[in-house]
Amino acid sequence: MVERKETLDDLISFKDKNLIKVVTGIRRCGKSTMFELFQDYLKEHGIAEEQIITVNLEDGDYREMRTSMRLYEYVDGKLIKDKMNYVFLDEVQQVNNFQEGVDWLYAKKNVDLYITGSNAFLLSGELATLLSGRYVEIKMQPLSFKEYVAAYPDNTNMSALYMNYLQNSSFPGTLELTRKKDIRTYLEGIYNTILLKDIVTRKKISDPSMLQSVVEFVFGNIGNMCSSTKIANSMTSSGRKISVPTVESYLSALADSFIVYKVGRYDIKGKQYLATGSKYYVADIGLRYFLLGTRHTDMGHILENIVYLELLRRGNEVYVGKVGDAEVDFIAINADGETYYQVSQTVMEEQTLKRELSSLDAIKDHNPKYLLTMDYTPVASYNGIKQINVLEWLIKE
Repeated sequence: MVERKETLDDLISFKDKNLIKVVTGIRRCGKSTMFELFQDYLKEHGIAEEQIITVNLEDGDYREMRTSMRLYEYVDGKLIKDKMNYVFLDEVQQVNNFQEGVDWLYAKKNVDLYITGSNAFLLSGELATLLSGRYVEIKMQPLSFKEYVAAYPDNTNMSALYMNYLQNSSFPGTLELTRKKDIRTYLEGIYNTILLKDIVTRKKISDPSMLQSVVEFVFGNIGNMCSSTKIANSMTSSGRKISVPTVESYLSALADSFIVYKVGRYDIKGKQYLATGSKYYVADIGLRYFLLGTRHTDMGHILENIVYLELLRRGNEVYVGKVGDAEVDFIAINADGETYYQVSQTVMEEQTLKRELSSLDAIKDHNPKYLLTMDYTPVASYNGIKQINVLEWLIKE
């Protein structure tokens, strides 16, 4: 197992707090394994095996547990009355009216409750209303580059590891696979499950091939400004007529399943969020290679995608920055303030360097500004803008 320190630390921090711990993320990103790691931690710190109750609702052993009452009765029957019980419900959205069962278990004084889900539906609607203020969401992604590197301690070739990270995928399960065709089969299973089980079935989509076309468009345009109207017009002009509302519905479902992320824009000077213009990034570049092969391979936009995901992992709200007519790749906002990032594959040519610096230069506040590139050069500073090698930035503490 790859140690997922940040997420494990989150679970440890919230242990025994009167909150439901909700771990969300794309399928196969490591949520179940994270539960196992945390359960190992509990045992190492004095919690007995019988105090830990685990129910994986996608396991055939629990196939009859499809109502909130059956789930509650099963767990309640295993509780030790005079001790704290640590209850783990994996993929709890498989249970009808799971919100009720979760609420009933949460009400018990001797239950510390942890649940996972592979769809944002888990925290929408009734559950969010029912448990308002009583849960904390811990967001998971597939492996970060730093975690991926940790799986290969004897390999010091960062550039080679980065290319493997992109092409072989950041899903933890691919670390056990060595043949390209096996990795492809594994990714195909993830992709089909998300589309068919999480989206087509739940959304009752009658034309899966149209959904597939939207996915291919989004995957092929990561880092580009993209709207529902643009997608609909592009598909219609190529002979696949689709309405704007249908595109919007598909994009919403893709985001809900954590396979893509929608990134809005932020006006840096006006300090306001903009209603128009968004970009999309994908949860795993390996899935993109699986679906599109090497076509549309813009390494600059792929690098942007990796940086975006890392900024999310580090606890930021992330937006595309607008400053006048210029664009800054990312503005990252957290409790410490705002930080600006420009991302470029290389700035070895002077004109490229000037272009990438110009957007950051246009920002007149004193928040930190970074230019992240694949160039192996000494750390440089241009009018307060720090140029850093992106791979070193990705693996820093």
